[in-house]
Amino acid sequence: MRDTAVLAAKEAGKILLSNLGKVKPDLKSKREFVTVADRLAEKKIYEIIKSTFSDHSVLAEESYNEEMKSGYRWIVDPLDGTNNYVYSYPFFAVSIALENEKEVVLGVVYDPLRDELFEAEKGRNAKLNGKKIEVTQTSRVKETRLLTGFPYFMDKENNLNNFVKFAINALEIRIDGSAALDLCYVACGRADGYWELGLKPWDTAAGKLIVECAGGKVTDINGKNFSPYKSSMLATNGKIHEEMVTMFR
Repeated sequence: MRDTAVLAAKEAGKILLSNLGKVKPDLKSKREFVTVADRLAEKKIYEIIKSTFSDHSVLAEESYNEEMKSGYRWIVDPLDGTNNYVYSYPFFAVSIALENEKEVVLGVVYDPLRDELFEAEKGRNAKLNGKKIEVTQTSRVKETRLLTGFPYFMDKENNLNNFVKFAINALEIRIDGSAALDLCYVACGRADGYWELGLKPWDTAAGKLIVECAGGKVTDINGKNFSPYKSSMLATNGKIHEEMVTMFR
């Protein structure tokens, strides 16, 4: 299953690179793009998964929401960071997770531009290109680099008040436009924490497991148990988690 996820992610990455700067985007909503590259990459991932695990179901951002045939479901984002991709802004990734009986047991996030493969299997260490990764040891919010983003539908819920609060209190904040990569950057110590609202399962399923297997902590922003089907997320190195939850309140 791990080999299938890695193969699918890398093949999708090839499609994204070959189409970068060449595709014309369509708007799915007021602020949300989709391109032919999304669809081609998703189709390739689907074909690779089904060629080996025909009885597994697939939930993917653009085209697939299959009924459960077995206990296994693949959760796929063929291009996390599509709006970045449209502008050739170099921060996007392929995200593939596998659920077994509604629990994520495998996560792979692939950044084709940097050829960086983040992966985790439940109960094992998270890895970047085969090497173990760990979260930071920063223990106070005022010393942190934090990552966040903004939902497409800002009129329904926005992140502005939270952003202002942490911009004043943290060392710095970055907004790069890919939840999957943001989570991996927390996992490998490039940032201390990440939060966002308005998320979808394909944004977070793989990255959640990668953070946890790197020693981090993941909840919703209220400190409650998180699943990929919740829309708010807080992922940290664990040491700043309760302080951030308190600040959200």
